[in-house]
Amino acid sequence: MSPTLFRTATTPNGVEFDLLWTLPPAALLLIAAAAIALLLVLIMQFRIHAFLALIIVSLLTAIASGIPVGMIVTVLTQGFGGTLATVALLVGLGAMLGRMLELSGGAQVLTDALIRRFGEKRAPLALSMASLMMGFPIFFDAGLVVMLPIIFTIARRLGGSLLLYAFPAATAFSVMHIFVPPHPGPVAASGLLGANPGLVLLLGLVVALPTWYVVGYHFGRFVGRRYDIAVPEILGRADSSDNAFASAPKLRTIVFLLVLPLILIFLNTGLNFAATAGWVSLDEVWVQALRLLGETPVALLITVVLGMWLLGWGARKERTLVETVVDGALGPVCSIILITGAGGMFGGVLRSSGIGTALAESLDAIGLPVIVAGFLIAAIVRIAQGSATVALTTAAALVQPIVVDSTSFNPIEVAAIVLSLAAGSVFAGHVNDSGFWLVSKFFGMDTKTTLKTWTVGQALVGVCGFILSLAIFLIASAF
Repeated sequence: MSPTLFRTATTPNGVEFDLLWTLPPAALLLIAAAAIALLLVLIMQFRIHAFLALIIVSLLTAIASGIPVGMIVTVLTQGFGGTLATVALLVGLGAMLGRMLELSGGAQVLTDALIRRFGEKRAPLALSMASLMMGFPIFFDAGLVVMLPIIFTIARRLGGSLLLYAFPAATAFSVMHIFVPPHPGPVAASGLLGANPGLVLLLGLVVALPTWYVVGYHFGRFVGRRYDIAVPEILGRADSSDNAFASAPKLRTIVFLLVLPLILIFLNTGLNFAATAGWVSLDEVWVQALRLLGETPVALLITVVLGMWLLGWGARKERTLVETVVDGALGPVCSIILITGAGGMFGGVLRSSGIGTALAESLDAIGLPVIVAGFLIAAIVRIAQGSATVALTTAAALVQPIVVDSTSFNPIEVAAIVLSLAAGSVFAGHVNDSGFWLVSKFFGMDTKTTLKTWTVGQALVGVCGFILSLAIFLIASAF
């Protein structure tokens, strides 16, 4: 099988167009590598703001890869807008909730309860346990934003680098999001390869939990000791708000506000999973209504409105005070939203140019064992274009004929292949991944430090996840 020379491409919204010139996979790889190198030089060497640097590099990459002049702006804006359509709502609503929890003293109340229960030395472990549980139905970015005020408050109280507390929690959300249904990536791959969703869920936990323990907890402790990152003021802090909320809320109120979006989102992801398993039909009106309540932006909106009541109006705080606190949450996160959108723009250009697909087809032609080839395809597509979901579905589509048409794979082997693809799709998230910028800016880290910590950590998540998936595959093959 020889690699395809791509002439036709699609915009991030799926509109087909013809490239100005046809490039072989090697040339596309060179363009992608040069674009990433230029981006790093602009940000780290010339100190150009990440938002501007991402736009400049996205524009140059679109030109170099042969996207027609008349389509360049369309590709850029669709990549930017498609990312913002999700991220802006999640970050904005999450920041509002986080600021209310922080300035009302709610984060401090929960912090005191966690420390009383687990002790100061086990605070990072306590945060991670909460994140693993929240990460079962809730997406990575939404869960992280909701947990941030708790993480920040514990880090301020106990001292030390923010990474000691934030890195394990963020990795917990990451491994649950990528390995465990009902998250969309493993569900989509399970559908393409005909894997049993329940078996993927069970084995996904077998892969996710040890991976988190090795990378999130132990590697997190290492980077926390090595890099001293101060707690940022992006969500404000209770002691700097002139005691806006005079009385702290009760613990049960804070727990309710944290658990509510978890329950609502589980309505959506759980019903999607049930539909994939054939237990319910998505055409039923009651299923659609519950799924609407569980859509992440809707779930966070409901939680924010209830938070405004429980922490403010219902507690007889002035309406103008609640409005001021909520409004003050948006300014600091605007930069994060724009940079994240620009990261999506860059990834959209790389996808529209055909870089990820060309590299995947080239690797598929080598003829490696399917579980190894699937991991490498997903990892290379992830590195090339940034999106974990695109990397996972691309790899699944390419190995689908081998897996589906074969009668030699048992259900456990097929589930292990799905998890190996998931491991590759999370490998080494860097500057073309919107999640990279979310972590970088919320944690207050520069690009170089984020590459040394988060990118390396995501690479380790991919490697550990693949090793465990391969072990499951080999054990299943032996019986």
